[in-house]
Amino acid sequence: MGNPRQARQVDVAREPGRAGGRRWVRAATLALAAALDVLGVGPGEAPWWENGTAEPGHGDLLAAMAVQERHNQDLLGLPGVAGTAVAFGPSGRPVLKVFLAAPGAAAIPASFDGYAVITEVTGPFRSLDGGEAESTDPRQSFPRPVPIGVSAGQVDVTAGTIGARVRSGGEVFALSNNHVFANKNAATRGDPIVQPGRIDGGAAPADAIGRLHDFEPIRFCRPFPACPDNRIDAAVATTTTAQLGNSTPPEGYGVPRTETAVPRIGMEVQKYGRTTGHTTARITGLNATINVGFRDGTARFSGQIVIGRGGFSGPGDSGSLIVTAGPAGQSRRPVGLLFAGSDTSTLANPIGAVLDRFGVAIDGN
Repeated sequence: MGNPRQARQVDVAREPGRAGGRRWVRAATLALAAALDVLGVGPGEAPWWENGTAEPGHGDLLAAMAVQERHNQDLLGLPGVAGTAVAFGPSGRPVLKVFLAAPGAAAIPASFDGYAVITEVTGPFRSLDGGEAESTDPRQSFPRPVPIGVSAGQVDVTAGTIGARVRSGGEVFALSNNHVFANKNAATRGDPIVQPGRIDGGAAPADAIGRLHDFEPIRFCRPFPACPDNRIDAAVATTTTAQLGNSTPPEGYGVPRTETAVPRIGMEVQKYGRTTGHTTARITGLNATINVGFRDGTARFSGQIVIGRGGFSGPGDSGSLIVTAGPAGQSRRPVGLLFAGSDTSTLANPIGAVLDRFGVAIDGN
């Protein structure tokens, strides 16, 4: 991104007038509703901070999300700001995180509406489609049924990762990203999905394991920074149990559970992907709004999960299913669908939003 210009200071002290106040209250209400959706609270359900399973401070986390949503547009308009999220600070109180594409990229206030701001230099976020690294096991051609977590893609895509086998009634599908299975909206329903992906030697029709069935279109910023919000980068392909299994290779985490988990800050998670194989890390941010670079444009994603640890993912891991780690009784519950990352962090769509979009469930145990 080069060295960005000195950013203008964001005015965080302005008081809305009566009409502006009504607009802000409505916006804050919508932000809280969106936050409840991100955090897995459905209509009529008790919030997780009231059911005895949450850590202290989660209630205040929703208020922090409302503040984040209020200031997102100003922050994301600053040169060098890659995105925002909410997290817990050293004191255990919620903070706003601002991700920077380079050191000193913008002049960021120390707080917003009483919530401290923490900046983190992550570098720019990019979609994690295939790279040119040396071949490793997840990039090879596997006997059918192929495992999940290995190289695959639409015939014109370099390569990504098969996230999971999913079901809707008697139908069986492979789950991954739009930019892996639908070539960033450019593919046609019915296009072959090959394993391994093209960069790893796969070709149609010999290596086809299914065909593109449906995808959520990615809405790109045109012109930047006028960016519509995206919630998921996801697609499904028709397949069969003879073509696709529901377990990772033996060195992975195994078969994911059908029951999903609500993401929480500090939660230990794991994934198995085409490039970096089996890795673990922790969730470090929720409700992230991030500008994500693709090879031919930028798209803004909101309501995302941030996983912090360099090396958790790499180019080609896009589409990997992220599941819980930890004690055996709580492990392997799906949390997110990996789709992008930076030098220090990984981004994932909340898995509930992905499954709801296609009306499917994880085909696990």
